[in-house]
Amino acid sequence: MKIKTIIILFSSFFLILGCTDSNTTDSASNTIQNVPITVTFNTDSAYQYIQDQVDFGPRVPGSLAHKQTAEYLQKKLSQYCDTSFIQQGVFNNIAINNIIGSINQDKKNRILLCAHWDTRPMADQDIERPTEPADGANDGASGVGVIIEIARQLQQKKPNVGVDIVFFDAEDMGEANGAATTWCLGSQYWSKNPHKSNYIAEFGILLDMVGPKNAVFAIEANSWMYAQLYVKNVWNTAKRLGHGRFFNNSFGGQLVDDHLFINQNLGIPTLDIIHYDTKENTGFGDFWHTHKDNMETIDKITLKAVGETVLQVVMDK
Repeated sequence: MKIKTIIILFSSFFLILGCTDSNTTDSASNTIQNVPITVTFNTDSAYQYIQDQVDFGPRVPGSLAHKQTAEYLQKKLSQYCDTSFIQQGVFNNIAINNIIGSINQDKKNRILLCAHWDTRPMADQDIERPTEPADGANDGASGVGVIIEIARQLQQKKPNVGVDIVFFDAEDMGEANGAATTWCLGSQYWSKNPHKSNYIAEFGILLDMVGPKNAVFAIEANSWMYAQLYVKNVWNTAKRLGHGRFFNNSFGGQLVDDHLFINQNLGIPTLDIIHYDTKENTGFGDFWHTHKDNMETIDKITLKAVGETVLQVVMDK
């Protein structure tokens, strides 16, 4: 995970959910009121998918663990999607392996679900071992694990929309103080070379670092800028499901993450669900880019909050 310019914006509950004189907010709220809860999310399954990735070792591009994990993820998507494949390419002289799966290929209305699956080549925020890669249980594996379980559930539930899943490679290869374009190489490549010509989706949801205990999913500024209506829908859905304590009604920071390039290059309104707590030093937790980012950071209650919310959003369409 990377920081573009951290802009701590004011907390503003009434701007997000409680402003009764805003037509846009009312419309977003009304679309999900009185909609029954129709989903269940298997947290044990999602947790195991995260464990499976971590067991391969750090998924640094070019490593054996990276190759083995790519094969594992493609196989998993082949089980739960109508089709799956690995999109290969080169971006900024880095080999890219994006893993892609599609559900309900014949449906015109589509939703994009995505996460990055690689790990940073070095745990550069770690005091003792900054040059060695970390497990990346939260930063990388957590979002992927949640989405695989969502795909498994969607195979059974038969949604009314098409769903495209993209696991982006080489997200965490960026320079710590470098340009935004040194990050998110897989999503930059895909957004300029989508897996289908003229690809479009109604909206997209990116999951990044969605596993820590007592996570805070503050509203990310680029998500609000590009996908405000869908941010409101997701956060309202979380509240309706009883997960409001995770989906914080306040603004976090403006982040460079995979969703930024999807918004800018493809024009698909895409939001980022990402742990960002303004009370923490970095916002991302003391495990961010350190060797503390292992399975001990992963909490099943948080996985349920995210997975159940996103699955319900898809099934509500």
